[in-house]
This record gives sequence, C-alpha cells and structure tokens, in this order.
Amino acid sequence: MTEYDKQLVQDSWAQVIPISDKAAELFYNRLFELDPSLRPLFTSNMTEQGRKLMGMITVAVHGLDRLDEIIPAVRALGKRHLGYGVTDDHYDTVATALLWTLERGLGDAFTEDTRNAWIKTYTLLSTIMKEAAAQPAAA
Repeated sequence: MTEYDKQLVQDSWAQVIPISDKAAELFYNRLFELDPSLRPLFTSNMTEQGRKLMGMITVAVHGLDRLDEIIPAVRALGKRHLGYGVTDDHYDTVATALLWTLERGLGDAFTEDTRNAWIKTYTLLSTIMKEAAAQPAAA
C-alpha cells in the first residue's frame, strides 16, 4: 500500500463520516442481501452495531499511517470474529458489501484509484484478521 493509497482511503473516509449512520445501514442491508445466513450472527441493536462498525473503520483508517500500532487490535478483532462464527468466506462478502456501500455513498468521488486503494487496505487488514483467527489459542 502506497502513501497515495493511504491518502485516498483517508480522504474518502472523511467524506463518509458525515453520513456514517446511513452508510452503516446501506452496508448491513447489502451484506444481508448478499448472504442472508449472516443475519443471525448479529444479535445486538443494528443501529448500535452500525456505529461500532463505523468507529472501527475510522480507527483503522486513521491508523494506516502507524500500522504497527493498530496490528495488535486488528489481530484481536480477527480472534473475536472467529468466536462469533465468522469464516474466511465471510470476509469476501464483507468486502463486496463495503465497496458497494462506498460506491453508493461517495458517488463520483469513488474513483477507480480510490476503489483500488480500499481493496488494498481491506485485503491487508482482513488478511491479518484471518491469520490471527487461524492461529491456535494460547494455552
């Protein structure tokens, strides 16, 4: 991931923040449309869940300039998601729903370069999460 990629992700996310509640709603609606079997994994209030998602993405996006500081939290998140029943295939569905949401939320500002920067970012972070989930629990 280049500095330009980081900047594109950070700048585009700054445009999502003002519409974060709507973006979260769009995301989860699309996620459940793509894979209805995911719905039972979410037992809490979806508005609150959406706020948690937006907060988590915000932390990750702001942390792109200091990945070494956020990697432990990303690993822990991957371990927690394993406990919720999340599989590697689910990460692909989430990626599809996220990109779709960003495209809808950003409109023309969601350029091909921005899309590619988000793909790189998501791939990096989801790979860390999946690798952490695949590691055996410490004794």
